[in-house]
Amino acid sequence: MEDTIVAMATAMGEASIHVLRLSGSKAGYILEKCFTPQNRERWSLNENFTLNLGKFHDENMVLDEVLIGKMLAPFSYTGEDVYEVNCHGGPFVAQRILQACIRNGARLAGPGEFSKRAFLNGKLDLVQAEAVIDLISSRTETSANLALSQLNGGLSDQITNLREEILEILAFIEAGIDFPEDDVETLDRTTLESLINKTLRNITLLLAGSKTGKILRDGLLTVIVGQPNVGKSSLLNALLNEERAIVTDIPGTTRDEIRESVSVGGILLQLVDTAGICESNDLVERLGIERARKALTTADLILLVVQANHPLTEVEYQILNTYSDKVIVLLNKIDLLHKDQQAVSIYEKGLCIPFSVKEHKGFFELEEAIRDRVYQGETVLSTDPLLSNVRQISSLMNCDNALKQSMESLQQGMPWDILSIDIRQALQYVSEITGHNVQESLLEDIFSRFCIGK
Repeated sequence: MEDTIVAMATAMGEASIHVLRLSGSKAGYILEKCFTPQNRERWSLNENFTLNLGKFHDENMVLDEVLIGKMLAPFSYTGEDVYEVNCHGGPFVAQRILQACIRNGARLAGPGEFSKRAFLNGKLDLVQAEAVIDLISSRTETSANLALSQLNGGLSDQITNLREEILEILAFIEAGIDFPEDDVETLDRTTLESLINKTLRNITLLLAGSKTGKILRDGLLTVIVGQPNVGKSSLLNALLNEERAIVTDIPGTTRDEIRESVSVGGILLQLVDTAGICESNDLVERLGIERARKALTTADLILLVVQANHPLTEVEYQILNTYSDKVIVLLNKIDLLHKDQQAVSIYEKGLCIPFSVKEHKGFFELEEAIRDRVYQGETVLSTDPLLSNVRQISSLMNCDNALKQSMESLQQGMPWDILSIDIRQALQYVSEITGHNVQESLLEDIFSRFCIGK
């Protein structure tokens, strides 16, 4: 990290302003060559967290009038000297400033290199770094709040506490290995079992919230399914608040999957509108129906739309029975029921909601049903430190398995040095989460997902 890096921090294109970011030991030297401050005395004071107006130039050619933010080490995002150049919008102006910085000693930053330097300089751990990606890509207020809570370090604190507990267990075991002749508490297998069980309980609590956390981060794959002309596409349009799918009275209008995303009650739904499931002689329609059936197997949530004034078909019963754990039944078109007519009776398989897309009835109940399924009846705030990242969840599950293996070895009366193998493995897995012990290849994989300039 001896070199100084530069990159655009805003997307290229026409805009009011563009921001370029410089980080490294030569950043100040480069700006001394390229920037003439309006207030030279104030600039020379080298005060931190200041904005300075002046002219940016390449040799004798003035490129723009800019504002430069000064954030000096170690109190910057990367932990190095960081300068942010705010220039006028337009790709031509920004590119000329970028090239001037490169000609005077900087190099173009790679994807995520600023955040990687922040990690290597101890400004962020890996949980917080990955939260930066999640915050940038969040598509609902709930997922943004979750990412922000992780960025603030709440989850990192819990993982660090787990790591310290495992280090305590390892120290306990190693004392037993190093001093076998001493009759001290470190030789007490009951105490060791209690320490391992305590850590296992804490891991269980973290993993219990990971399912909710992953849904808040990635959303629910939600398949809308039902017979032709029951209102599936109308439901899609109503949820999106736009005419995304063609709606007609002609059966089989939807023949292929339509995929869209929408936030419902703060939960991101990855919606899939499918072809109406029925018997058909039309080859294209049959292919659409087959896709609909396949979509059901991968769905996190199924919205089974049925017509309230028609008895259930064999196909609808089959879906209800096969996928009862993830089905919400929408008894649509209740507006067509006569005053003395009851909606079709459905035995208790899944949740049933009286519904009318046309009159916009049942949408609040649907939102509540979705939230109940995500939060499982518990009060969970998006600001709670929940695991949501697949890599982090996988590492914690591996840590959990290693500790359980050590417990089995302990109960079988294995020697202390054998017990230490599983505990060290558990320590390795939990250390991977925050980056206390991590391979360079993993770092490259994580930070390569960042945009250039972040």
